[in-house]
Amino acid sequence: MCLGIPGRITELRDGPLRTGTVDFDGVTRTVCLACEPDAQVGDYVLVHVGFAISRIDEAEAHRTLEALRELGQLEEELGPERTDP
Repeated sequence: MCLGIPGRITELRDGPLRTGTVDFDGVTRTVCLACEPDAQVGDYVLVHVGFAISRIDEAEAHRTLEALRELGQLEEELGPERTDP
């Protein structure tokens, strides 16, 4: 299954394509932010196949992450890597 996963932007990088580091419940990935040029550090974005496709509010991000955890889909989509202790 290929889902849109919510995550919080923790770092921005400008270049030919605007990218950033996004934290998905303890798993971090580099994400293309070209489709969300106004997104800033601390914003939550919905990410599909490595691209931020929309900004979402924090409450919705947490609800979605919790639902994905309950369904066992979060690890399936992101893999087992965790960056938190």
